[in-house]
Amino acid sequence: MTETGPEGVAHAPGAEAGAEGPAEAAAGAAPGPRPLGVVLDATGNTEVDAVLVRLRDADRLPTEDHVEVYEDVHRGLRDTLTRLDDDNRS
Repeated sequence: MTETGPEGVAHAPGAEAGAEGPAEAAAGAAPGPRPLGVVLDATGNTEVDAVLVRLRDADRLPTEDHVEVYEDVHRGLRDTLTRLDDDNRS
């Protein structure tokens, strides 16, 4: 059975962030990063959708590398929106 957490992400009951699974506990290993499983819905704008795909990289990267991903996405969205504004002014 799965439940939906406050972020809207489905998870198994008792699988709180940082909780060790049986394999990690038995081996004494520190738990590794776990993907959030965030679903990216299409916006209908191909340029925006292409930029948002970069967010998937955060699932496979360690937390300290997430900032670079978010900055790339922010920059890409800002550039895309600027181009759209410029096109509308012409």
